[in-house]
Amino acid sequence: MSRHEQKEIPAARPLPRGRHGLSPDTVRNSQRERLVEAMLKLVARRGYAATSVPDVIAAARVSRNAFYAQFADKEACFLAGCERDLPELIDSIRTAASGAGDRWNEALRLGMTAYLRWWQERPEYAQAYFVELPRAGERAVEQRDAAYRPFLDMFGALAARARLEDPSLPPLRAAVPRLIVYGTTEFIASEVREGRVATLTSSAGDLYHYTVALLAGPDHGIATTPSA
Repeated sequence: MSRHEQKEIPAARPLPRGRHGLSPDTVRNSQRERLVEAMLKLVARRGYAATSVPDVIAAARVSRNAFYAQFADKEACFLAGCERDLPELIDSIRTAASGAGDRWNEALRLGMTAYLRWWQERPEYAQAYFVELPRAGERAVEQRDAAYRPFLDMFGALAARARLEDPSLPPLRAAVPRLIVYGTTEFIASEVREGRVATLTSSAGDLYHYTVALLAGPDHGIATTPSA
């Protein structure tokens, strides 16, 4: 890593030196958090292939031994960072959607906006996750596919809710949740690659209509649009 790049990546705050009275678990947790944070920042700015373990160790301000006590290799550290905050993301979507009352389409609108805003507020994480994760190898792709499961379930439940509210809706086609999740993911990835992560929420309306058309059928896209 060049001196210029070192200046661009803020050094993590290390633990106090000497006898600090912190438990071994506290020390390990602090080291792990600094390592995954450094990894995500470096990968977002330099790319996964160009990021090395020594780079991460230097940015996180931990020892080589501490790194390998936590992770088997660079890939394991990166994958840990990519999955670290996903439970928080899912919680934010569910919290937003809970304000929709009994309208499934309003829950969709609120949840979609919360999802986009969450990534918009974390541009480095978005770059690492949407752009660099698929480039990190087979294990990374498998982990990303596993991370889709809560979202697939979410859209399946939303489709069932829509049919309770409107029994005239046709049966849900089995591929629809995957079309929504994979299509939305690739759309966001393209926006991030093009440098438009700061305006992700501006696509909320288009993604909402796309999702409604798939969940309820194209004839219901306009009729089920909630008020803003």
